[in-house]
Order: sequence, then C-alpha cells, then structure tokens
Amino acid sequence: MSKFTREDIMRMAKEEDVRYIRLQFTDLMGIIKNVEIPLSQLPKALDGKMMFDGSSIEGFVRIEESDMYLVPDLDTWVVFPWGNEFGKIARLICDIHMPDGSPFEGDPRYILKRALKEAEEMGFTAFNVGPEPEFFLFKLDAKGEPTLDLNDQGGYFDFAPLDSGENCRRDIVLTLEKMGFEVEASHHEVAPGQHEIDFKYANALQAADQILTFKLVVKTIAQKHGLHATFMPKPLYGVAGSGMHANQSLFRGKENAFYDESDVMGLSQTAKHYLAGILQHARSFTAITNPLVNSYKRLVPGYEAPCYVAWSAKNRSPLIRIPASRGLSTRIEVRSPDPATNPYLALAVMLKAGLDGIKNKLTPPAAIDRNIYVMTEQDREANGIENLPATLKEAIECLKADPVICEALGEHALVHFIEAKEIEWDMFRTRVHDWEREQYMTAY
Repeated sequence: MSKFTREDIMRMAKEEDVRYIRLQFTDLMGIIKNVEIPLSQLPKALDGKMMFDGSSIEGFVRIEESDMYLVPDLDTWVVFPWGNEFGKIARLICDIHMPDGSPFEGDPRYILKRALKEAEEMGFTAFNVGPEPEFFLFKLDAKGEPTLDLNDQGGYFDFAPLDSGENCRRDIVLTLEKMGFEVEASHHEVAPGQHEIDFKYANALQAADQILTFKLVVKTIAQKHGLHATFMPKPLYGVAGSGMHANQSLFRGKENAFYDESDVMGLSQTAKHYLAGILQHARSFTAITNPLVNSYKRLVPGYEAPCYVAWSAKNRSPLIRIPASRGLSTRIEVRSPDPATNPYLALAVMLKAGLDGIKNKLTPPAAIDRNIYVMTEQDREANGIENLPATLKEAIECLKADPVICEALGEHALVHFIEAKEIEWDMFRTRVHDWEREQYMTAY
C-alpha cells in the first residue's frame, strides 16, 4: 500500500513552499538523470504525462522511438533540505513507460521489479538489503575542480584531528536523517580520506532508491565543505578501494526465510541454496556489480577486497560472509560490489542468482575459514576456490556465457550494457598510460 496519495503530495508541496520538482531516474549505467519541472506542472507529472526524449539517455532507445514517459513513484517524494534563492526543491523517482503505457524493458528500476516479482511468485514477500557504501573525500582547487589531495590522513575508526572529514560526514548524516534515512553508523574507513555511512536495511527497491539518494546527498554536502566526494572504486594506488557490501535476506511474511534455529549454523536450507546460487553465478554478475575498468584495480589481494569465490562465517577474505546475528537479522553479506554499480541492476542480478540456487536446490561448497589471501594457488585450487574476473573484459565474457544473469537483465539492457562496456574496455586497452611511459620511455 502506498505511503502517499496524489492529494498528499500536492498538499505537502504547498505546505513546504516547494517551487521545483526533480523527476529522477537512472540511465543503464546508474547515473542519476532528472527532468526539473516548476510546481505548476506537478499535477501533470503525478498523472504520468511528462514526456522526455529517451534517445538521449545511455542504454535507452534509438532516435526513431524516442518518446518516453516519466511515471513517478509517489512513495519516493522527499523535499531536499537545501534549496536556492527561488525556493525549495523536491524529488520524485520515476519509472519509465513507453507511449502505449507499458513499462520500458530497459529501465533499471523495472528490471529489479521484475526480479522481485519472481521472488514473490516463489512465496517470498520481501527481499531486504542493507548496503554499506564507501567513498573518498578529496580537496577542491581554487576553480572548484577536484584534486588528488586527500582531506585527511586518518585510518580505520579514527576521529578528529586525524579524521578532518568528520564534520563533513556528520553534516551528511544529519541531512540524510532529515530526508528520512535511519543512519546506523558512520566512520572513517581504512584508507586516508575514505569514509563509510551505513543506513538501515530496506526492501530492495527502496534500498536501491536510497543508494542513489545517498550518493547525491554525499556529493552535495561535500561540495558545501569545499570537498569532492567520489564513489570511484579505486581512486588511489597503494590503498584500499571503495566497496559497497550488500547484506541480503529473504522473508516470508514476518519470518526470515534464511533462519533455522535447529541448524548448527542457524541457516535454513533456503539460505544455503541461495548462498550456493550466489557462488555459482558470482563470476557472471561481476560485470554488473563491478562495472568499470577501474573496478578491477580494487578486486586484488592485499586491500581487503574479496577476489575469491568462497564463503565463511568466520573470516572476511571470501566473497561472502555470514554475519553472526541470527533470528530476524540472519543474512548473507556479498562483499564484492562497488559503489559505481547501478544498484537496481546489481540487486536484480544477485537476487536472480540466489533464486536460481533455491529453484535448483544447489548445495554450497564447504566454508573456507582460513585467510584465503595467504593460501597458495595450488591450495586454492585444491579447495575449489575460483577467482573473480581480473578485468572488465573477462567479466563481460563471463556475463555473456550465463543464461540466468542474461535473463535477469533482459535482452534490451544486456545488449546495450555489453556494447557500452566493450567500448569502455577498448578505449582503455588502446590508451597509452603514464605508467607505460614511466617504465619504457628511457629504458627502450
């Protein structure tokens, strides 16, 4: 049941003195787009009659079929705690529809909804996700452009004066709370200039919406502090990159389908099948959860990022960790995604992988409770531990070969995503980089 009605939104807009509304959505790559309208056009928008040119959006449609409609999700109404001299600004996240009223098959939000519908048909009433996004803060130069100068030299859980990003992070948290987020924790991460803010789990669609809103808030508040926030997975060599661990669980009504008090680990057969599905399809969905050339600079040994397909309840080196909480909090934590991912697509492919494990009653391999980073290659092979893809190119090939993950995306999104990523890889592959000149210019 919807939280807000059309009348509620019209009333709140008037009471809050809202002058402009941003109708937001994402392109296939997860970049936030919006059409801004004045208050006078809000009734038209709420009726789903706002048209835009879809041919201008990455991964949408051809110029011959460009007319598309923005259909707001009323429950995403929020008034930004900041505004401008012309008045307050509000936001509605929209679904994309075709002129005949049907959902656009390539809309990332629709792709997640389609996966959630499959879970519902299997008897699950909720797919809950608790994301843990990380980011870096860099100083801006006199022209307002980002530099590579970090805002602090702090480390894990440090505080001021070492963590001079503390004030900015606190403002981000306060702003998020004003927008309805329930923030559970915020702290300095392991690398200098790196931060994490965790907010309460939500159903997958709301969680994906929140991730996008979170990124917008972080960037906006950072700029007000003279800083640039980036969710680039690995902005600096020699330090840890930024991840976005995804805690996830399935519910049937009020019961956590992952919990079984009679099991020695407290995990149900459903949880174990889901876990096995994630492991089986992990290499294939990595192109989605880690979508940039730069993502694979993070997925290397030695910097806390998981690069091995394994699981454990006792250590953090595998791809999947089972946190200690049980009962309603029983969940699995998939640790490979990074914050550059399109959250709708990432949650859709992980859910689809897990559901495939449940459908086919897949059995997970034995847990790996040793530090995989110090195991030899032969030792890893003996334990059946595969590597995640080492490059975007390898990840794309794994994606292409997996019918389950391809089906999760649908033909339209799959074709456009692969096309864009193959271009990205080719641009990187053919570019001459500074490292090459440093190594070879004088030696050869």
